[in-house]
Amino acid sequence: MSGHFTKIGLFAKHNNNSVIDTLEKLIRFLKKRGHSLTIESQSAALIPNLPLPALERETLGKHCDLVIVIGGDGSLLNAARAVVKDEVPILGINRGRLGFLADILPRDMEQTLTPILDGRYQEERRFLLQANVHRAQKIVFEATALNDVVLYSGYVARMIDFEVSIDNLFVLRQQADGIIAATPTGSTAYALSAGGPILYPTLNAIALSPLCPHTLSSRPLVIDNQSEIKWHFTEENSGDAKLSCDGQLHFDLKPGDQIAIQKYPIELTLIHPKDHQYFAVLREKLGWSMHQYKE
Repeated sequence: MSGHFTKIGLFAKHNNNSVIDTLEKLIRFLKKRGHSLTIESQSAALIPNLPLPALERETLGKHCDLVIVIGGDGSLLNAARAVVKDEVPILGINRGRLGFLADILPRDMEQTLTPILDGRYQEERRFLLQANVHRAQKIVFEATALNDVVLYSGYVARMIDFEVSIDNLFVLRQQADGIIAATPTGSTAYALSAGGPILYPTLNAIALSPLCPHTLSSRPLVIDNQSEIKWHFTEENSGDAKLSCDGQLHFDLKPGDQIAIQKYPIELTLIHPKDHQYFAVLREKLGWSMHQYKE
C-alpha cells in the first residue's frame, strides 16, 4: 500500500558521500511501502548501478507527486527551483548544517515519513522571486530564487554604486557592498547575517537589506511581495559586480545593467510533519531560550 503519495522523486546532495547511507535506507523503506520511485540524475551517480529511473533535475517534477530531498537547505533550494514549475510538493531530510527547510532528521526518518506518506502532514506555501537582468534593452540573464537575490561587488571591501526603485518610484541611490532582496524563506539566511528582519514564512512580503552601506541611516525595508523592485547598477561604477540567486546561480554585471525582481507566479509547497512549529525551529536553529515560562 503506497499511501497518499504514490510517485516519489528523490533528490540528494550532489557529490557528497555522507548522504549515501540515508539515501539507501530511504529507497528500501519506500520500495517496501510500494511507492514508484525516480531519482535525479546527479543524485543517482552517488550509488553505482542503482536500479531506479534517473531523470534530469528539470524534468523530475513532471514524473512524481512528491519530491524528497536528502541534504541541507542548499540542496532543497536547488531542487525547489527545478520542480516548482510543476507544482510538486517537497519535503527535506536534513543531512546539512542548519536545516531551516530540511527539517526531518535521518534517525527519525521512517517514523516521521510514515504518517506523512499516509496523508497526515502540514502544507506550507512559499513564494519565490524572479530576477531578470536587462542590458541594452535585452534580457541577458533570468533565474528564480527561493531565498534571495543579491547584488554584490564580488570583491572584499569594495563598494558599488546603485539605485533602487519600487514600482517605478525612485527610493534611493546608495554606495554599499551590495543589497539583498529576501523572501520570508530567505529572511533567516544571508539577509539575517546582514541585519535584516525575520519574516514569518507565510507573510506576503520582501525584505530589502543593504550590505555594509556607507551611511549610518540605512536600514532594512520591508515591502509587499506584489511590488516590482528595480536595481540600477550605475554607469559611474569603475568595475563590474555580480548578481546571485540563492547563492547558487551567479551572473557578472556590467555598469548600466538593470535588475528587475518580482514575485514568481507559482508558489512552492513544503511538506512538514503534523507537529512542525516554526517558532520551535527558530529556537533550535538560532539558539534562542528553550525555556517555557508559565505565570
